[in-house]
Amino acid sequence: MLHTMQLLLLATIVGMVRSSPYTSYQNQRFAMEPQDQTAVVGARVTLPCRVINKQGTLQWTKDDFGLGTSRDLSGFERYAMVGSDEEGDYSLDIYPVMLDDDARYQCQVSPGPEGQPAIRSTFAGLTVLVPPEAPKITQGDVIYATEDRKVEIECVSVGGKPAAEITWIDGLGNVLTDNIEYTVIPLPDQRRFTAKSVLRLTPKKEHHNTNFSCQAQNTADRTYRSAKIRVEVKYAPKVKVNVMGSLPGGAGGSVGGAGGGSVHMSTGSRIVEHSQVRLECRADANPSDVRYRWFINDEPIIGGQKTEMVIRNVTRKFHDAIVKCEVQNSVGKSEDSETLDISYAPSFRQRPQSMEADVGSVVSLTCEVDSNPQPEIVWIQHPSDRVVGTSTNLTFSVSNETAGRYYCKANVPGYAEISADAYVYLKGSPAIGSQRTQYGLVGDTARIECFASSVPRARHVSWTFNGQEISSESGHDYSILVDAVPGGVKSTLIIRDSQAYHYGKYNCTVVNDYGNDVAEIQLQAKKSVSLLMTIVGGISVVAFLLVLTILVVVYIKCKKRTKLPPADVISEHQITKNGGVSCKLEPGDRTSNYSDLKVDISGGYVPYGDYSTHYSPPPQYLTTCSTKSNGSSTIMQNNHQNQLQLQQQQQQSHHQHHTQTTTLPMTFLTNSSGGSLTGSIIGSREIRQDNGLPSLQSTTASVVSSSPNGSCSNQSTTAATTTTTHVVVPSSMALSVDPRYSAIYGNPYLRSSNSSLLPPPTAV
Repeated sequence: MLHTMQLLLLATIVGMVRSSPYTSYQNQRFAMEPQDQTAVVGARVTLPCRVINKQGTLQWTKDDFGLGTSRDLSGFERYAMVGSDEEGDYSLDIYPVMLDDDARYQCQVSPGPEGQPAIRSTFAGLTVLVPPEAPKITQGDVIYATEDRKVEIECVSVGGKPAAEITWIDGLGNVLTDNIEYTVIPLPDQRRFTAKSVLRLTPKKEHHNTNFSCQAQNTADRTYRSAKIRVEVKYAPKVKVNVMGSLPGGAGGSVGGAGGGSVHMSTGSRIVEHSQVRLECRADANPSDVRYRWFINDEPIIGGQKTEMVIRNVTRKFHDAIVKCEVQNSVGKSEDSETLDISYAPSFRQRPQSMEADVGSVVSLTCEVDSNPQPEIVWIQHPSDRVVGTSTNLTFSVSNETAGRYYCKANVPGYAEISADAYVYLKGSPAIGSQRTQYGLVGDTARIECFASSVPRARHVSWTFNGQEISSESGHDYSILVDAVPGGVKSTLIIRDSQAYHYGKYNCTVVNDYGNDVAEIQLQAKKSVSLLMTIVGGISVVAFLLVLTILVVVYIKCKKRTKLPPADVISEHQITKNGGVSCKLEPGDRTSNYSDLKVDISGGYVPYGDYSTHYSPPPQYLTTCSTKSNGSSTIMQNNHQNQLQLQQQQQQSHHQHHTQTTTLPMTFLTNSSGGSLTGSIIGSREIRQDNGLPSLQSTTASVVSSSPNGSCSNQSTTAATTTTTHVVVPSSMALSVDPRYSAIYGNPYLRSSNSSLLPPPTAV
């Protein structure tokens, strides 16, 4: 406190002296003093200093070391005092600023010649900033790492003043702030620093083949300088199992390798039972040399070393099965799994069971159904068909109204409904419901049935006849069978080799814990059918069936015989009484003045073909025609082989006579009066009448048999000699009938080469 007062007193005295009118000089003082500054290396810095009424010598000091009094400050090339004396400006200019310029500066003025006191400015600190060097990562350009195993990445930035700030950025552009150690190390000049940052990284699969970078900066230069390193991460397989669906089918339920085409199934979709399912295992690993293994419910699949697994017939046993794919490489192994969701039809896991109950008791019927999706269960009471429940269990109180039959029906969309029934029997005394009159045959084994509904089951069933109970001691005539039936019991009394004295009234008595019931059953004898009548009846039936079979066979054969030939073989046809075909030239035709032509095709139709090389028609395929002219009967036989020979002879005849003729499809005319047809004609002769139309005349020739049976009898009453005649029809006659309906046109071996005809009609 005393020291402060002394300073105040001294300042007052100095002020009084300066302001005294008796002082002959003015003191020198600062108009502007230097202030602290910051500059980057290479920049220009000016420290201001202005003095009013400067009397003494002015100089700048650096860390209390004088720099000189001249303005050029010789010896310090980068330093100079700028300004003018008139303005009293003696500012210190430094360019370019270097790290050595980092110091404390002061502007000082010495005492004046007239005793003016010296003055000193405040100290001004010049802080020189140095940008750091570009950072470097000591591990180089690439670092090899293994997933989940920590590695250290070191980034160093040297020479910064102040020390550089280091920032880490991962390959995804994220700034890292955790697991980083930052240190600052001073350089030997004690002015600059080395910054070091260590990143402790836990590599992940997503870091593989990405670049990590470190960025360095300080206040001297806000531009980031960076270095980067690529991270190669070895990682265990990343596994994903996909369920692929395909077309329904496949048998055997086997599990195997890759299957056919399929589509990816969305999550939550069901697989239809008995379809083929393909599961795909995708693995991303580094290194990529991997090994696959498949498991179903942790049971390894034999041969499951592939990327796909196929279940060729997936059944309900695979529902909720966990299918797992395990993939392993040199780094490790990993797995993924899928739970199969199989859609299948409903089936009973537990059917409802019939039960017996007393009136007023509570019973429960259970109906468990296995299906996917879950079934809709409905309980229906019979016979009212009333819905009485919709859950797995049906519980109710037993009464006369509730006792009876119940149906459990289960329905799943897309599948057939299933049902099962159960009875709730009301306990009580038995009730016999058998027919009161039953029949048997004398001399044969007779049976009497006694059926009783009995809940609980009958304890005893007895039979009596004529007041005597029937038992095992009753003799060899009787035996009793007792069978349990739903809701009761059936007792059958068997009488072996029954006689008239066995027939009469029998009593059946049924006893259970709640009472008994007695029924009187009348056994009557019925007349037996004699053995003779049975034999006669059997023979009659066999004879009837035999006759019916014969009629069917005859009908089928007749149907085959009456089949019509194609329309391109015979021009006009009609069915005759004996199944033949008649073709007739009408009297109005100018070619029909001489004969009526009847054709009988009894052997069927022979298709077109190369008869000369491929087929020789059997005798039954020869065509027989009969012609009537002037009371005589002429038979024509058509033999294809002879026709070919005749056609060659006709062509030779054409060249000799220069006469163009056309032959009928019926090759031979044989006039016989009871003889046999024995002719294959060698040679022919054309005869024309006066009116230009051909006439039929006979010519003698050598013949061989060509009829179907070797002979043909003439039915005409007119006697005539046996002749063989070749019929030649002129072209004028052929024009009146459509030639496409002739056998000549239908057979290419019988047509002349120069005939230009329309195509034959198609036979229907």
